[in-house]
Amino acid sequence: MKRIILLTTFFIVLIDLKAQKTILEKTTVDSAAFVLKRKALNNIDAKPFEKLIFELNGEKLPYRLLSPKKLKPNAKYPLVIALHNSSRLGNDNESQLEPLTRTWLTQQVRERYPAFVLAPQFETRPTIYSNNEELKTSIATPQQNIQLLIQLLAKLIKNPQIDADRIYLIGYSMGGSTAQHLLSLKPDWFAAMIAIAGVPDFSNLAKIKNKPIWLIHGKQDYENPFLGSEKLFEQLQGNKTARFTIYENLNHNNINYPFFDNDDLAKWLFKWKK
Repeated sequence: MKRIILLTTFFIVLIDLKAQKTILEKTTVDSAAFVLKRKALNNIDAKPFEKLIFELNGEKLPYRLLSPKKLKPNAKYPLVIALHNSSRLGNDNESQLEPLTRTWLTQQVRERYPAFVLAPQFETRPTIYSNNEELKTSIATPQQNIQLLIQLLAKLIKNPQIDADRIYLIGYSMGGSTAQHLLSLKPDWFAAMIAIAGVPDFSNLAKIKNKPIWLIHGKQDYENPFLGSEKLFEQLQGNKTARFTIYENLNHNNINYPFFDNDDLAKWLFKWKK
């Protein structure tokens, strides 16, 4: 009897390891290199991101829209929704193009991963955080202004050149939480999501638990604590398409550093289709 119990326990552990992927990274940041990489991205001409404003019932949502560099007639392309952090709140329709979003402008990414890229700008927070005693971590709750973005997406999806089976979410910090809200509110719309240093949304786990989800967090993050992503990942148990990358030496402000000069994020997103 004891042998059977031991073998069964071992089998369960193997299944859990196979189902979910946790990646531990030891990356450290050279401060000078970080500043140079960020500066290089901020210096890229952002004119290819068309300036637009979505209006509905007296409300306005500024947004930028990047089209594929070589837009072929009758071809369909993915739509990537890139969501900004709280330091980019406003209505200038400029500051939401943070360095991570600007990676979609690099020659490498534009040529290998042609897509429409939507970068909306919120004037007020689309998410608020509160402490959850049961989970012993902070949780994120969507705000009403996220509905305006949902209406914009409903309009954009009607574009015959946007592939409705390849709509992706990516966000950093507040944007990571906003990405989770969108996935939870409209799980059938999106093919995959990347949330970087976000505060988690547990509101619709039943509908998102089998979605391709990549959580990325620095263990030294005390602004949006690492524990939140860890708790969410635990709730995705059994999801073979879920992955959690832990950067043991990175914090909230430098967590994007590993992705400034490569196409790792785009490469992962483009693997998935509804």
